[in-house]
Amino acid sequence: MQSNKKPANRKLAPNGVIGPQRIIISGGGTGGHIFPAIAIANALKKLNPQHEILFVGALGRMEMEKVPAAGYQIIGLDIQGIQRGSIWKNVMFPVKLLKSVRKALTIIKDFKPNAVVGVGGYASGPLLYAASLKGIPYLIQEQNSYAGVTNKWLSKKAETICVAFDGMGQFFPQDKIIKTGNPVRKESVDIANKRISSLELLKLSTAKKTILITGGSLGAGTLNKSVMAGLDKLIAADVQVIWQTGKYYYKDIVEKLGENYHPNIRIMEFLNRMDLAYAAADVIISRAGAGTIAELCIIKKPVILVPSPNVAEDHQTKNALALVQTNAAMLVADRDAEEKLIDKVLELLKDAAKRKTLGDNIGKLALPNADEVIAKEVIQITIDN
Repeated sequence: MQSNKKPANRKLAPNGVIGPQRIIISGGGTGGHIFPAIAIANALKKLNPQHEILFVGALGRMEMEKVPAAGYQIIGLDIQGIQRGSIWKNVMFPVKLLKSVRKALTIIKDFKPNAVVGVGGYASGPLLYAASLKGIPYLIQEQNSYAGVTNKWLSKKAETICVAFDGMGQFFPQDKIIKTGNPVRKESVDIANKRISSLELLKLSTAKKTILITGGSLGAGTLNKSVMAGLDKLIAADVQVIWQTGKYYYKDIVEKLGENYHPNIRIMEFLNRMDLAYAAADVIISRAGAGTIAELCIIKKPVILVPSPNVAEDHQTKNALALVQTNAAMLVADRDAEEKLIDKVLELLKDAAKRKTLGDNIGKLALPNADEVIAKEVIQITIDN
């Protein structure tokens, strides 16, 4: 772990093991927020199975399903984010925000947490603000290389801010920052000795180069359009493609191409076993969410990132540039992808030296034990307070 935090006279907990604590973890909205949050909860339980953990999320968002499936209780707030490009969709925002803060105060009163963790997402702001009003110590887990407005504002009263990228002192008080990395799903990055079995399971050749294209569980329209535009080139190059379309796009693509379009092309709605997909790949094409980047650093494969332009503060582009600047990834802009992406990946497949350099450099950025480090910091703030 690389730490930027100034030394403090803290009462240290041996390996984070103390008596049972009550902890609220707030946030969600996307898998990129939820899965790290669950990883932190699991790490806390590993430290002490008697820790009581409550999640607070946003009603109608995927955390309301994923968190109970992971075995944890969750309470939903009626909160939404600012809707860019539509004034009318924001009319109810102030009302929902006030209502959510009031409910968060009630949750804190009832649960009596020793500490609160904010992982980002709609529910994180109201819950952390309520914690600050009640004097409950809280930790912010900032996943991106460019901090959002809410986290910057809430950082003033945070005990600790766990980050995944260098240079975060431009957003947060330097003495509160610890570089921990982003928690990942351990089962997704466990790829050792799985390449051959993965390719055989997917009915692909072990003698051909393989491209993994993934736009997340919902999918990425730009990536899918880019593949469609480059199918003839991919087939002519005799390379294999594991094409994860996402649920929004799968039906239309299969209707156009058929499920068994070509022996070299595997069209899949969702990848339940990311470890097998990662293991099979020689090159990966992906969006640039912070959680995805954390996984890519651990698996040490060459990557072409196509950042989504449809996110707050364009943080995916900033995440991708943090890797590009150290020659740890390649970047193709969303607006250029349909024209250039497939040519770029085919060039990379022909350049073994470039692939090795990218794989080696991205691997140097890996912080594989982020969940455990963050969990210990959460317990630490309960001791310090």
